[in-house]
Amino acid sequence: MSFFPKVALRPEVENCLKEGFLNKEVVLAFGKQEAERKFETLLNHLSHPPSFTTVRVNTHLASLQHVKSLLFDELHKQFNGLSLPILQHPDLQDVLLIPVIGPRKDIVKQQCEAIVGAQCGNAVLRGAHVYVPGIVSASKFMKAGDVVSVYSDIKGKCKKGAKEFDGVKVFLGNGISELSRRGIFNGLPQQKGIGIRMTEPVYLSPSFDNVLPSYLFLQNLPSTVVTHVLDPQPGEKILDLCAAPGGKTTHIAALMHDQGEVIALDKLPNKVKKIKQNALLLGLHSIRAFCFDGTKALKLDMVKDTEGEPPFLPESFDRILLDAPCSGLGQRPNMACSWTLKEVTSYQPLQRKLFTVAVKLLRPGGVLVYSTCTITLAENEEQVAWALTAFPCLQLQPQEPHIGGQGMLGAGLSFEQLKQLQRFDPSVVPLQDMDIDSLKEARVEDMIWLANKDCIGFFIAKFIKCKSMEEKDL
Repeated sequence: MSFFPKVALRPEVENCLKEGFLNKEVVLAFGKQEAERKFETLLNHLSHPPSFTTVRVNTHLASLQHVKSLLFDELHKQFNGLSLPILQHPDLQDVLLIPVIGPRKDIVKQQCEAIVGAQCGNAVLRGAHVYVPGIVSASKFMKAGDVVSVYSDIKGKCKKGAKEFDGVKVFLGNGISELSRRGIFNGLPQQKGIGIRMTEPVYLSPSFDNVLPSYLFLQNLPSTVVTHVLDPQPGEKILDLCAAPGGKTTHIAALMHDQGEVIALDKLPNKVKKIKQNALLLGLHSIRAFCFDGTKALKLDMVKDTEGEPPFLPESFDRILLDAPCSGLGQRPNMACSWTLKEVTSYQPLQRKLFTVAVKLLRPGGVLVYSTCTITLAENEEQVAWALTAFPCLQLQPQEPHIGGQGMLGAGLSFEQLKQLQRFDPSVVPLQDMDIDSLKEARVEDMIWLANKDCIGFFIAKFIKCKSMEEKDL
């Protein structure tokens, strides 16, 4: 049973998405009624958080077992003595899984209320406290120390500073206000800290605000799979074409044992700064981050680059990760998306520009991994079909580990090609109610299976650049 309403999309966006999921190939294979049911199930799942919080251990600085022990002690403090299991993923040797408790239906709602924006609400459902900038409205009598019920304004209708709100709102749980209403809305720009400390969230997830920062990186499960699929090796030169905030960049460097060269590009200065900060925090020295537009990363004049800075000569890299800018419609929880159809459909041309640059920068025999955190056919399987036609030198490769499902019908790819793709589709399992008693009875292998399935929507494709057409034919 769905605890929240399905993700709120603009009607034209939902219709466009539905057309992709109800394409001729899908309807022919499963029937229209089943295809429609699956699509509605997916929209319901997207508004709920995944069943597990995933953290990647920085094995460059510490062993997984040591960090697991430290994390267990930290969670014991956070949850006031409540012991949650911390699972090691069997196929991802640097990943730990923590079950999310909820939805909790016995929380008593308070008279004092605070309304937060949709994005802030999404973060609260993943374990965050409420920071002052995310608060849109608060009851007129709210004081510091009050127990407050927190709601998400999923339609963005609440006016900043309102004293009450009767519009559509979703209950997120209770917390303790760190500030009075006046303190929150006094207009001073320095108010950026915690405004409400969540004590009874609907979904109980650990907070990772400054928790073991050199040892842990909070990352969705499919995002950790991508780098293992890339399979970076010590001594290689690897490009992360759209790198911010650096989760996959630092993962690449860690898997290479910090031996080799990892080039990270992003066109926004503050994001490049974040990549460098993460690399420094995690003790990784093989990463070089540049503020540069990935679509212009190919050097066209063929003059030798002595500085090792972008743009780069063709065939400069052993492996390239293109975790492409995308519509992000696979992110969870996502209770509301205000994007227009024009915005959602604007990513396919950009992805193709970046992909074209990546192919030219990849050496023969090199590996290119393309990934997105969205669910659209246009940004995923259709891009693979386009790439295989546009670049005869590319050959689709099987992936290891292969944890997600196969690709979706509708782009004209063969069954064998679809099996080589990974599409993470959270709708393949029912929405979960997780409580302490059910955790005590659950088998580890069942929890691992659930963590693999009930995650964000994601897509991965792996290619190799053949040295010759004869090699591709083989």
